[in-house]
Amino acid sequence: MKPLELKIGIVGMGAIGANFAALFTGNGYKTTVLGRRAQSVFMAIYDGLYDTLEKRNLVTARQRELCRSLVSYTTDYAGLADADIVIESVPEDITEKYRVYEKIEAACEKIQVLASATSALSPDDLKKGVKKWPEKVLVAHPFNPPHIVPFLEIVRSSETEQKAVDLSYNFFESCGRKVCIMKKSAPGFIANRLQHALLREAMYMVDNGMADPEDIDKALMNSFMPRYTSIGIFEHHDAYGMDMLEKLQNYLYPHLAAGTGSPDMVVSKVKAGNLGMKTGRGIYEWNEEAIADFKKRAAEPYWRFFNWNLPS
Repeated sequence: MKPLELKIGIVGMGAIGANFAALFTGNGYKTTVLGRRAQSVFMAIYDGLYDTLEKRNLVTARQRELCRSLVSYTTDYAGLADADIVIESVPEDITEKYRVYEKIEAACEKIQVLASATSALSPDDLKKGVKKWPEKVLVAHPFNPPHIVPFLEIVRSSETEQKAVDLSYNFFESCGRKVCIMKKSAPGFIANRLQHALLREAMYMVDNGMADPEDIDKALMNSFMPRYTSIGIFEHHDAYGMDMLEKLQNYLYPHLAAGTGSPDMVVSKVKAGNLGMKTGRGIYEWNEEAIADFKKRAAEPYWRFFNWNLPS
């Protein structure tokens, strides 16, 4: 899909904001990023993302120059005045988001969509921070890193207008994203609800001595997870048969995890200060070599989805 006639604003230059800037300029959109740090810091992050893309021969030096010419950086909300779509990617503090929304409302007269990249907060709560046009507020939640992972989910509030949803959908589709629309907001949205339902069962099995984390990870990576990169879970079980599925579920579901709080294996590790990669120990042991290997493997499956509409 060709780029639409849109100008994009991003508030926040963390991992999501910088990655979005790379994605949007990589698909031909003029993008202005608003942040608090020096422009040189942002550009170093932005250029680093393109270093990786160029090394993998996914962009040429010429395309990289053209993409870079489309990005600008500002510390003043007036720099977002011409934006049609503004994406907020500030920390998950709703009071801070409300402060940002107030400034966006004052500066952005042309805005058609205010999208939050939140992974947790409901759009029905977010819209309460907007006075003039709550109907333009929605969630546009990516998975990290959003310039590589093609998935994005749009979550509407009870007031979000259809034209805001449609414009957002068409914009992200034009950037090569596989866009899902959640028709009614619920905590965790689509993907994280599914991910944490699986994680709850995996941790339940560990806590009850059924299997070790290493074997559960091995089972996941070598059984059904590769299949679901090519077919969907509903496709799979439609092929399996609803009659067979009904019998299996009636037998199995009473035995599955149904906890409503964090499992013991998480609570005990937090109490001991073993927080995972950030502390060097969690479920696994982490050193520099293990961290580098993990990051490489985590990104590897997604490179085959690279499909930017690069300027030329």
